[in-house]
Amino acid sequence: MSTPTVYDVAARAGVSIATVSRFYRNPGAVRPETRDRVQAAVDELGYVPSGTARGLANRTTGVLGLCFPDFHDAGVASAAHADDTELMLYSDEVIRGMQRAAGRHGYALLLTNSREGHAGEQLAEAAGRMDGVAVLSTTVPSETLEVVSRRLPVVMLAGQRDDARDQVQVANSKGQLELTRHLIVDHGLRRLTFVGGPSDSPDCEARFRGFLAAHREAGLPLPEQPHLRGDLTQAAGHQAVAELLDGRGERPQGMVLANDQMAVGALRALASRGIRAPEEMAVTGFDGIALSRLAQPALTTVRQPMARLGKEAVELLIARLKDRKRATVARLLPVKVVRRASCGCGA
Repeated sequence: MSTPTVYDVAARAGVSIATVSRFYRNPGAVRPETRDRVQAAVDELGYVPSGTARGLANRTTGVLGLCFPDFHDAGVASAAHADDTELMLYSDEVIRGMQRAAGRHGYALLLTNSREGHAGEQLAEAAGRMDGVAVLSTTVPSETLEVVSRRLPVVMLAGQRDDARDQVQVANSKGQLELTRHLIVDHGLRRLTFVGGPSDSPDCEARFRGFLAAHREAGLPLPEQPHLRGDLTQAAGHQAVAELLDGRGERPQGMVLANDQMAVGALRALASRGIRAPEEMAVTGFDGIALSRLAQPALTTVRQPMARLGKEAVELLIARLKDRKRATVARLLPVKVVRRASCGCGA
């Protein structure tokens, strides 16, 4: 028995070959009743589309890419009560949002991991297998990004405003300002320590600016840089507590950490030393990952729309593929302060 072809599907469904192509590439552009006929024909014939053939025909791959660092945190995986849903981290949520949105447009998602420090090489090698790619700011060397941008659409996630490329950001500075203001105004805390991320992380630096803005409003001393830094893992939060408590300075009233993973690590470290949160030390994070609500005590944080970040990246890539000459777009997504027990707000 011969392998069914796109011509067989079109004939069985009573539609054109172009309609079958749209069914796979952009299902929303096909009327529901037509989609049903094409799907029925595909099921009856056992047809599997050839991505290679489609690519040779129209110079497309049907693939969108995401170049993202691996923020795997072994400390999260060790949580005894956590299941797979609860272990979803920031990067996982962004990937899931992008994957779902890509699928709705008939695209697959290809991930390139920059954890080993070879992001530029990896992206350059993968570029020929993509129609467009979303890149976390600072993940890829600028010279590689320039080359890739000439070949295919690029959307930047986070980072400073880049007029040369489409971009999706969240309101990092505003969210951190509102959270820090809450600690200062509503809880009367005056001695706060900010634990930042890597100095080349635009998101973490924006959060530090929000921290400073709240202190400026309150007329409090302004640190020139984060008091401590970490690599955004629970281990880094644990280490921050050790450095803070083993130092000679006055103990702060609260720790403001640049992300939830570090904040959860800090809570565990405080508990291991017999220091109660929030009675003796308030602790806050940023991101709103599922683990934040499972921490003991539940973590006060700034929830950002992580899945939507991925979705918006796909929408901008699709729009760019349709019109390569349109003006660049920058989207700023809102965030929300979530008050929980770790800052003293109770449930």
